Amino acid sequence: GMERRRAPADSRRYGQRRFWDERYRREGAEPREWLGGLSRFLPQLQPELRPGDRILVLGCGNSALSHDLHQLGYPDVTSIDFSPACIAAMRARYAHCPGLCWAVMDIRALAFPDAAFDVVLEKGTLDVLMVEETDPWHVSPRAAAAMHRVLAEVSRVLRPGGCFISITFAQPHFRKPHYAQEAFGWSLRHVACGDGDGGAGAFHYFLYVMRKGQPLDPADLALGRRLHQPAPAPAPLPPPAPPDDDEDYLLAIQL
Repeated sequence: GMERRRAPADSRRYGQRRFWDERYRREGAEPREWLGGLSRFLPQLQPELRPGDRILVLGCGNSALSHDLHQLGYPDVTSIDFSPACIAAMRARYAHCPGLCWAVMDIRALAFPDAAFDVVLEKGTLDVLMVEETDPWHVSPRAAAAMHRVLAEVSRVLRPGGCFISITFAQPHFRKPHYAQEAFGWSLRHVACGDGDGGAGAFHYFLYVMRKGQPLDPADLALGRRLHQPAPAPAPLPPPAPPDDDEDYLLAIQL
């Protein structure tokens, strides 16, 4: 059932850079795929890509995705993660691949110029913004704001006509409102991906494609507008949690 796909119960630790750094040091750069390897969604992904594309992979972790893309004939792949231990491990593991570029970066503040990429790709990275959300029908303002900030950065670094591809377990009803914001200047569509057996109930995750410079469908626009409407009677916010290692809470979220 759904249980095995969910983040571990101690999801608060996922927000702490120290947790990720320790984990990457312990595991090294052994490939670890949250949502299955590239072959699972290649049929849906490949039509969106061209060999010369400048590709940015957000929150690469120790996934083999960037290297697999490179091997498939996409030589220009930049991968970022906020964990220095992760990036150091990946740089060492793929030192034989000079076409692959690795950088420590926060996805809410990308250090790239506008329109620097043809494709931005993420697999399960944005899901981490939602791990502490208890009710998918009512997303907290903090999570919605963090998501908006990341997506605004993604839109900024995409060239006109470029695309953002998001691969996630998040169902369209819950994820589309975040993506369907006019401010980002892109269209939105999605396909369900499965294990390839084609049987009923085989779909396990979704691939969302946002194309910069194309309009949103009216139905998606309406979904997006509902996201930022104030809730009827918000409960008072709990007091802020004590800071972890004096780090800014937002900066410490795994992105």
